[in-house]
Amino acid sequence: MKNENKHENSESGSGNKDVSLAARTLGTQGLKAGAIGLGTMGMTMAYGAGDETGGIATIRRAYELGVTLFDTAELYGMGTGSNEQLLGRAVKDFRDEVVIATKFGFDMSAAQNAGGYALNSRPDHIREVTENSLRHLGTDHIDVLYQHRVDPDVPIEDVAGTIGELIAEGKVRYLGLSEAGPDILRRAHAVHPVSVLQTEYSVFERAVEAEVLPVVRELGIGFVPYSPLGRGFLTGTVKPAAEYPADDMRSWDDRWQPGNYEQNLAAIRELTALADTKDISVTQLALAWLLAQGDDIVPIPGTRSPRRLAENVAAAAVTLTPEDLARVQEILPKGAAGSRYPEAIMPTW
Repeated sequence: MKNENKHENSESGSGNKDVSLAARTLGTQGLKAGAIGLGTMGMTMAYGAGDETGGIATIRRAYELGVTLFDTAELYGMGTGSNEQLLGRAVKDFRDEVVIATKFGFDMSAAQNAGGYALNSRPDHIREVTENSLRHLGTDHIDVLYQHRVDPDVPIEDVAGTIGELIAEGKVRYLGLSEAGPDILRRAHAVHPVSVLQTEYSVFERAVEAEVLPVVRELGIGFVPYSPLGRGFLTGTVKPAAEYPADDMRSWDDRWQPGNYEQNLAAIRELTALADTKDISVTQLALAWLLAQGDDIVPIPGTRSPRRLAENVAAAAVTLTPEDLARVQEILPKGAAGSRYPEAIMPTW
């Protein structure tokens, strides 16, 4: 299934792609990206041991398929830079044709020493992490720099001001926030325009719909949903939590636990039946549903598989009817059974 719209990226078109992904505008400062991006977290953490060679091959295949937004973070390498380095090596031959997004906001030394996720968005730390990210990525600028999590000990005005300075210096192009609520968004945006918000959003996770998305639209901020496939549940190839290894987050994710797992699996079966009527996969249905929520949305599904990648990209060509959208709402009126994070690390808005 191909999208025949002309391919665009952050700066200019390219005519050598297998699939064309129509560009979407994220925010009002000029950021554009193809309708489907790629999250790279799972290439180095959270889903078992990574495969660097396979990860690089998948990223390069994504570019060939028209993907222009690639998402990484300091956290995804646990402070070693491994995820950013992998992405930098993968895109070095076409770096200026793609959008690289990375994130700061954790004290990685504390995380490694204490086994937790200590926050640190002090201005000096933002600058330190930015310099590290530039080096790891092998680039002279970061397209989107996100605050990974809101730090209650650092005023968001200081954070936005620091990134604004980095933008003025040419080291960063656009300010992004992750898991920020309406008040934080307004306060940051008043200091420096926020181009994009990244927060979990899918047919499984709908919390942003009540308060966050309306403010994003009011302020003219783009939206990048992470975990758009419910961390793999919406791929239709799932198994109970106990069958995953300990280093796979699905072994402890609440949605995979007994009781919740069975309810969510039943919903997947109904969604799959709907997808079958359109001759698409449940994964494509889930991504097409997200794209149908607004032209200011670019999901970033993660995958290590070139085959899965092609399937994800093809979702941009799927059109869902009002009846299809109503049926999805009927199947999952409030999202999945189970919390998206344990209470101790649940982001708060």
